[in-house]
Parts: sequence; C-alpha cells; structure tokens
Amino acid sequence: MRHAILGVGGIGGLVGAALARAGVPVILLMRSESLARYGGALSVESAVLGNLDVDVPAAPSLESPIDVLWVTTKATQLESALELAPPRSVGAATVVPLLNGIDHVARLRERYPKVVAGAIRVESERIAPGRFRQTSPFLRIDLAGGKPIVAELRRAGIDARQSDDELSLLWEKLAFLAPIALATGALDRPLGGVRADERYLGCLDEVIAVARAEGAQLDEKALRELAMNAPPDLKSSLQRDIDAGRPPELDAIVGPIQRGGHAHRIPVPNTNELARLVEARAD
Repeated sequence: MRHAILGVGGIGGLVGAALARAGVPVILLMRSESLARYGGALSVESAVLGNLDVDVPAAPSLESPIDVLWVTTKATQLESALELAPPRSVGAATVVPLLNGIDHVARLRERYPKVVAGAIRVESERIAPGRFRQTSPFLRIDLAGGKPIVAELRRAGIDARQSDDELSLLWEKLAFLAPIALATGALDRPLGGVRADERYLGCLDEVIAVARAEGAQLDEKALRELAMNAPPDLKSSLQRDIDAGRPPELDAIVGPIQRGGHAHRIPVPNTNELARLVEARAD
C-alpha cells in the first residue's frame, strides 16, 4: 500500500520512517517552508525500533494516488494542515488519525469518505527537521478496523492491534493520556512527580467514570497498571508544548471529559482544576 503522512512531528516522523524502512512507499506532506528545511531523509532514535535512517520523499501536495493517509498533526493544527490533503486528492484512501482526543474523528468524517479511528501509545518528539527521538519502552497503535494496515505496521516492527470497538479504543487512550497530560502540564513535573498527587488520581477516576457513562468498555485494572508502570521520567507532549511556548492541545484532551461529565452529571473537579492550571502556565 502507498502511504502519505500529514503532520511530520514526533508521531508522523516515527511512523513514516518505520514504514519506509520496511519497504513501504511513503510520501510526507509538508508546507513549503518546512519542505525547504527538510533534507530528504528521516533519522530516528527509537527505544523500540532502534536507529532508523531512511530516505523518504516529501511534497507540498498529493500528486499520485495513495491508499492510506495518516493524520498525525497536533489537534491545534488540524484545520490548517487539512489544506494539504483536499478530498479530491485523497479520494478513496483510508484516513487514519492518530491525534489526541476524540472529536477529530467526526470532523474528518465530514471531509473524507473512509476514516478508521486510531490511537497510539508512545513518547516521541521531533528534535530537528527530519530528526526524531522515541524514548518510551512502548510503541503501540490500535486501529478500529483497517486489517491490512495493521499487518503492514506489524511488518514494520510496530505493535499494532485491531479493535471492533471504536468508542472504547478512543476513550481508553484518553483515559490513559488525559490525567498524565493535564497533571504533568499543570504541575510541570514528569510522571513520577505527579503520580501520587490527589489531582492526578482524581482526574483518572473522573475520566474513567465519564468514559463508562459514554458507553466505553474499559479494563480499569489494566489501565491503572499501565499508568503506574509507565516510566517515571515520562513527559507529556502537552507539557513539552507549554515549555516550548506552543499552544497546548487542551480542548482536545479535556473537552470530551468536561462535556461528558456535564451530560451525565458526573462532577470532574480535579480535571477542571488541572485544566485551569494548564491554562495559567500556557498564558
């Protein structure tokens, strides 16, 4: 299959490099200013995949048919990035978003005919144009469908799994991500420094309660064990965005929890407090 990557940051660069190393055709979609800084190759230091150095072409637009479009932008950059992938160019390709949050799936389905929801668990960042570092001991992608895509990811060395329950897939990712992102971003500490904080623990309880009220089936024990066993030096992308002066993906992460809490009359005071602190730090 032919793949295009929209959003060549920590996630897109990692996925694109892994697929390209496995011999899969990959094209990177970049704006002209980013394209001018790109040297034609992706270099990745990965705790899971090893070191990758692979030539990957880039272009400002799609000029030939593709089978898969990976949408790996920040939630705050989604709308502007979509200009590089107009529906007429994407055609019948399967669109796979790996964004934080939940709301983006409905937005993409307004634009493209075939969207397969996805979630990724990884800590990866872009350290320079074309250079990426993936430090977490885990790299996993879950897709709500897309069996051939899952197979290609596995051949590329990525732990990829297929699920028939899109709602649970998205909420499970958010239930893991949101407490970590909000607490590390609000308190400016790595995960080990917030894991015992009552606001982090309360936020985890709240998002699990909202997810279940929304109809998601979560393995709460596995979720809590995953959060407890995650590396203590883990920093969230939201935290790194604040540190770098970039707008954090706050609404994408906290919005579904707050709206769901309101709809189901579930109080989310810890989530609200952490979001308030994130806003204060970002300002």
